[in-house]
Amino acid sequence: MLFVHYPRCSTCKKAKKWLEENNLEFEEKDIVEDNPTFEELKEWFEKSDLPLKRFFNTSGMKYRELKLKDKLPDMSEKEQLELLATDGMLVKRPIIVTDDVVLTGFKVKEWEEELL
Repeated sequence: MLFVHYPRCSTCKKAKKWLEENNLEFEEKDIVEDNPTFEELKEWFEKSDLPLKRFFNTSGMKYRELKLKDKLPDMSEKEQLELLATDGMLVKRPIIVTDDVVLTGFKVKEWEEELL
C-alpha cells in the first residue's frame, strides 16, 4: 500500500496514525518532495472511479491563487492531470493506493470499509 502525504498536514498525520493503529503496512511518499507524476496520477484516477476534481486540494492556497474553481470545468482531463503533476500542493492528500483501491482525503468510515 502506498501512502502519499504531506508530513506537515494535520489530516495526513491523523491518517498515518490510523494506519499504524490498524497495523497496516505502507510505503510513504512525500507529496511535495516527490510529487506524483502525470503517469501515476492518470493511473490512480483511472483506478479510483472518482471524479478528477476529488484529486485537487480545493481548500489549498495554490488552488485559490490559480482560480481553479473557475478554470477546471473548461480544462481537459489531460490538462488537469498535467497541472496536478506540476505541484504536490495542488493534490488532495492523503492518498492511499493499493492494487484495487485509490482513496483521496482521510475519511475514517471510507478507509475502514476499503482497507480493513
